[in-house]
Amino acid sequence: MCGIFGYIGPHQAAPLLVEGLRRLEYRGYDSTGIAVKNGAVTIHKKVGKVQELRTILPASIKGQIGIAHTRWATHGGVTDENAHPHASSEGKVVIVHNGIIENARLLRTSLEVQGVELQSETDSEALAHIIERELSIDNNPEEAVRRTLRQARGTWGICVLFTDHDTIVCARNGSPLIIGQGVEEMFISSDPHALTAHTQQVIYLEDGDIATLTATSVKLSTLTGGASDTKSSVLENNWGEAELGDFPHYMLKEIYEQPDAIRHCISGRLDRAGGSGRLGGLKLTPATLAKIPHVRLLGCGTSYNAADIGGLLIEKLARIPAVAQISSEFRHNDPVINPSALHFAVTQSGETADTISAIKEIQLKGGNVHGVVNVVGSTIARLCGRGVYIHSGPEQAVASTKAFSNMVTALTMFALQVGRSRNITKEKGIELIHGLQQIPHLLEEYLESQGPIQEAVELVKDAKSVLFLGRGISAPVAQEGALKLMEIAYIPCLAYPAGEMKHGPIALLEEGSPVIFIAPNDHVKTKTVSAIHECRARGAKIILIHEEGDDIAQEGDVCISVPKVHNLLSPLLTVVPLQLIAYHTALALGCDVDRPRNLAKSVTVE
Repeated sequence: MCGIFGYIGPHQAAPLLVEGLRRLEYRGYDSTGIAVKNGAVTIHKKVGKVQELRTILPASIKGQIGIAHTRWATHGGVTDENAHPHASSEGKVVIVHNGIIENARLLRTSLEVQGVELQSETDSEALAHIIERELSIDNNPEEAVRRTLRQARGTWGICVLFTDHDTIVCARNGSPLIIGQGVEEMFISSDPHALTAHTQQVIYLEDGDIATLTATSVKLSTLTGGASDTKSSVLENNWGEAELGDFPHYMLKEIYEQPDAIRHCISGRLDRAGGSGRLGGLKLTPATLAKIPHVRLLGCGTSYNAADIGGLLIEKLARIPAVAQISSEFRHNDPVINPSALHFAVTQSGETADTISAIKEIQLKGGNVHGVVNVVGSTIARLCGRGVYIHSGPEQAVASTKAFSNMVTALTMFALQVGRSRNITKEKGIELIHGLQQIPHLLEEYLESQGPIQEAVELVKDAKSVLFLGRGISAPVAQEGALKLMEIAYIPCLAYPAGEMKHGPIALLEEGSPVIFIAPNDHVKTKTVSAIHECRARGAKIILIHEEGDDIAQEGDVCISVPKVHNLLSPLLTVVPLQLIAYHTALALGCDVDRPRNLAKSVTVE
């Protein structure tokens, strides 16, 4: 959950490194640092964001080789000493590392017994000292890194500088690294966003790869010493850094980008004549779809909430058992895998370590997994080999908004596609397609007139906790709304199916407690009204997300209406007021909207 950027070539490295870190800052921002080689290697690092690092950098740092890092802490506190890069005891080796070394305690103890004085609490530092020791054997940087990593257990994306060699050695195991090939220069990044300003020609390192870089060459090998068959590819242009434009924050910009994002997601993927979805990347024939025994959807955080909605849609439209499961728990529960079943891995970044582990567990047991992924060329996209790109474009804010909507949209199209192969009529399919095609316009209509968002903010910003409730397909929307408010405003939130409220959460209610209900005009609305009455009887203040013109509005203290839409598509509209409430509450509390504390965009550790 950190960012790595590296450079070797004809230009001064320091400005490129700092700019690379700025583009990667959403991956981790506890501390930042750079190391530049000019004979010796000079290191500058500091707790805080890239802007804090800039304040301690000299006006000029000479050197055309360097590595940089922005950290999300896993081992050791947030201190200057624990920030990367880390140097070996004699300074011959400097490293940056993403991932977790699971046997770090053993490695650190062994080094201390040998008289090495460790300067940090991190697992990463041990690697620098061991590489230096291995380097003394044959003065071969690549072999020194290879021998060191054979002693390590865990995950890594690592870049290594050497004072006596004009080369950078990189290695990957479970943590992404991408090499960008320029003209007589090479770049390294943990994310494609940071490379598009420099080159489109990239090499995605695979697990077990080691790359030895000079300014003009890349030598690929494996941890075992054999040749790597990893190939270069071309980076898509739309993975450049998104600009803020007239928006104060990326999160707000991305909320407003949802209409266009959904347009991109559905473009060319709806068969209106046949009333079906058309997701060719799944590589599933109607005959195969008709025989699927059940569907499992895996995700974490926002992706899990989208998967939960997808599961409900698949059951409703295709009458196939479907369940969403949290990736981080999946493989540890020793799941039973049916090779004939369909599995989806849902992820924005395509690098989520817990979801990668779940995919590998399924594949090990003979199953196939399809990706529902935003980032083209990401680890999960390559690991699955087939699936659906959701086409949200770059999402810079840590709290996901437009990716959630596009995940739900993609899974809706799949539910329609499999439903047409098994259960629903063409007429019902056409009706749903018409509804989907209307969503971007309806979102724009809502964003033009958002309702009393600030009144809702006044109710929640000073609350001890906020309860989010919904029934049916709105229950996962409640989960997503609670997650957003908790992520960026740091308010304790609970999300429950509304019927479960009286089985526990009702104990939290007291006079003035804010409760947010998601209540579209669907078949469970009357049951939701009952839950509203139960909350109001305990003194709760009701914030109601409802359909325009619905008489349920009389039940709310603060009522926010969204345009009318097909019941099964309501999450694509009802989630937007929740995103806006979270955003404006965070602003009112003085929180960092785009970079909330303790969080990172791409969770690449388990």
